[in-house]
Amino acid sequence: MTQVQPMLEDTLLWPAEWEQHKATWLAWPHQKADWPGKFAPIPWVWGEIARWISRVETVRLLVPTGQTEAVRAALNAVQADLKQIELLELPTDRVWLRDSGGQTVKVAGGGRALVRWKFNAWAKYRNHKKDAEVAGFMASHLGIEEVRAVDPARGTKPVVLEGGSIDCDGEGTLLTTEECLLSEVQQRNKHLDRAGYEAVFRRYLGARHTIWLDKGIVGDDTHGHVDDLARFVGPGRVVCAREPNQADPNHALLEENIRRLRDARDARGRKLEVIDLPMPQPVVFEGQRLPASYANFYIANDLVLVPTFNDPADRQALGILAEQFPGRKAVGIHAVDLVWGLGTLHCLSQQEAAC
Repeated sequence: MTQVQPMLEDTLLWPAEWEQHKATWLAWPHQKADWPGKFAPIPWVWGEIARWISRVETVRLLVPTGQTEAVRAALNAVQADLKQIELLELPTDRVWLRDSGGQTVKVAGGGRALVRWKFNAWAKYRNHKKDAEVAGFMASHLGIEEVRAVDPARGTKPVVLEGGSIDCDGEGTLLTTEECLLSEVQQRNKHLDRAGYEAVFRRYLGARHTIWLDKGIVGDDTHGHVDDLARFVGPGRVVCAREPNQADPNHALLEENIRRLRDARDARGRKLEVIDLPMPQPVVFEGQRLPASYANFYIANDLVLVPTFNDPADRQALGILAEQFPGRKAVGIHAVDLVWGLGTLHCLSQQEAAC
């Protein structure tokens, strides 16, 4: 598709995740190295996710080349609605479409486009060139405009960004973290400062106001993605993970993020209602603490999928999120094996907004 570069502010707007979807994009797991020693249950977890989402909206599922029939059989085994699942053969390096996929945005005057960021695999993996083409494939398959995000101050310099690092309310407010985008450890856009990022967010996502949180949770190897910390659940409402155990290293950093949210206002000038979301007990495997968080939930049409960890707080987290989305069914997805891949439900999914 023709690439469009909006020359005026307020041309594009990223809808909130709870707004109507046309589909959810997923990619079938195949990279065994991402779950060393624990890959066997992972396709079944994906099948369960696809089964639930296919009940409420179309699933567009990227499948490794030549594996369509095998994936179809796996989906059939878990009784997913195959009439609602579109199998699309496309080679990928990994399956974290939240980060490699693009954001579907509303275009002023009608229609929609897809914002494509540069993807560098969190500056961790050399094998990411296939994933870097996922957003372009999405736009081409849908027949919508592809907008390649560039630094407004530098003309053609592409902006490196992952979808897990940002969250929005659909009304011009965006959440992100300083650790992910501004700290010395980040390997994304050394040329962009706070004001530069805010200009990017306004131009490509319609964010008139950005709320900057501090650091991400322990075990998050993305350097502070916000979708493990805090998420909008409605206009003026945010859930934020909280750790009451003062001996846990997550305690202080989450308290700082809660403080910032309570001091913040959104793009419309409203003070935010901040709802506490519990943290599970630490999930540790082979001596490594994993980024287990209930904030990594995914909002689909009529459904909220919530990662669970065989933890007493599972029920509490499900109840809190069910209260925030009274018109949707809150469903727990077992994520103890899944999180060994250093991501869960939000990380692996990408909504296609209806706009």
